[in-house]
Formats: sequence, C-alpha cells, structure tokens
Amino acid sequence: MSSKNYFDSVSDQWDTIRQTFFSDSIREKLCEAAQVKEGSTAVDIGAGTGFVTQELLNRKLRVIAIDQSKEMLNVLEQKFGSSGAITCIQADAYTLPLESESVDYVMANMFLHHIEKPGQAILEMTRILKPGGKLVIADLDRHDYEFLRKEQFDVWLGFERSDIKKWFAEANLSNIKIEDLNEQCCCDSCESCSSAAINIFIASAEKSSI
Repeated sequence: MSSKNYFDSVSDQWDTIRQTFFSDSIREKLCEAAQVKEGSTAVDIGAGTGFVTQELLNRKLRVIAIDQSKEMLNVLEQKFGSSGAITCIQADAYTLPLESESVDYVMANMFLHHIEKPGQAILEMTRILKPGGKLVIADLDRHDYEFLRKEQFDVWLGFERSDIKKWFAEANLSNIKIEDLNEQCCCDSCESCSSAAINIFIASAEKSSI
C-alpha cells in the first residue's frame, strides 16, 4: 500500500487518529512562526483533513489546501468548504499547480517524512512564495522506529536538522530558523509492543525580496 492509498483508507477516521499523535498547539505555533496576517494567502501542503487549515481560517486567511489524497480533501471540504475562503487541490508537492510568487505563506505539518524527495518539494514550495513570503515546516527529528515505515508508511525516519537547513539554503531561503517545538509525536505499534515518542522541530525561513 502506498502512502496515498493509506491516507485514502483512513480519511474518515483521521481526525481521531491524529489526536493521539500530537497536540493542537502545533498549528498555533506554525502560524506564530510565520507571523501570519489577516487577509493573506497561505498554502497548506499535505493538508489532510484540515488540521492546519482550520487555524489559518480562524485567523482569517485565504487557504489553498493541497494533498495527494482526494479522500482526505473531501473530508476537509465537508468541514470547511462553506467558509468561502478555501480552495482544495489534489496534487503532489513536486509540481504544485500554482503560479510562481503567488502566495504569502507555505506550511507543511508532518508532511516531509512521507515523500521521497523533500529537497525537491522545498524548492517547489519556495517557487510559489512571494518575495518576503515565509515557509514553515513542522516535522520529526531523526529516530529509529522502523515500525512506522510499515504501519504509517513513513518514507523517512525523521530528519537531521542539518539536512533541513541545507535544503532551505539550496532553495535560497534566508533567515533560517530550526527550533524545538517542545512537543513529541507519540505512536503505538499495532503489531508489536513498540511505542514511539519522537521530538518535533519547527523550521522557518523567508524568501529573499531580491
């Protein structure tokens, strides 16, 4: 089963499943790191059922929610579609169907470890940012919980922060900051007695105005 098929299959239960992994405060911290402003446009990459999208809408931003799983987006649209401030697009992070320099913020929560080429995705996220726009990512520190590859279809077992910094630099982003979120992502194995507790970092940077 692919990551896409997995998320298609759990879309109806995802909001409940997600609550066991990490707290709601992460989405607040993402918005604070980006210093989001009312009326701006934000792209939520790997939006799922709208965990980050909800906070962006609460802060009165226009949101473009992107996910490879149509089933996840269907749930998101059922929850928030009536707001009139959201556009849902099924796409992958390597070829975003958006114009260059067209959005103010790009956010990706717990997304990068599910894709093969994080560096390429970061380049594409940077492409759609306006000069002065901000990219903010929350993800997992490097770990060795192998069961997550099979049960959650994680491609990467977290990341070295130096790699995140390198990918941001290769995208010509500036003011790069990578900090502890002071939270952990927790997950119990369905097939063994293993339990994961993994530190979460938040990485932010700005697209140069030059």
